[in-house]
Amino acid sequence: MGEYHHTIDDKGRLIIPSRFREELGVKFVITKGLDNCLFVYPMQGWAEMEQKLRSLPFTRADARAFVRFFFSGASECELDRQGRILLPGNLREYARLDKEVVIVGVSTRVEIWSRTRWEEYCRETADQYEALAEKIVDFDV
Repeated sequence: MGEYHHTIDDKGRLIIPSRFREELGVKFVITKGLDNCLFVYPMQGWAEMEQKLRSLPFTRADARAFVRFFFSGASECELDRQGRILLPGNLREYARLDKEVVIVGVSTRVEIWSRTRWEEYCRETADQYEALAEKIVDFDV
């Protein structure tokens, strides 16, 4: 959970907040996410996601396209002693990451957003928050 603002240094390194480091472990997987952000999974979470995607019917073009896109962007990352990772150039380009980023905890994964794109997304989604909740969330649990 949570939202953290960080910067990418000139070498493409990003500090992962300590709260997320505990959950992610020393090695984890980063890939192209939805909405032009990056998805970050702990190794166990990645294995579970991989298993789910393996069950998609390979005879469907849309399933093949999604799986190709998702896996082709995947990269195993490892924290250095300062809690940083080197973000691969292709992933920085995909998510339009430059200097300022927002790192967000989203249940079983972490997302990395361009600060500009995160702010746009929040503005776009804020007006729909209640309507979305009415459609998909049962708060009477």
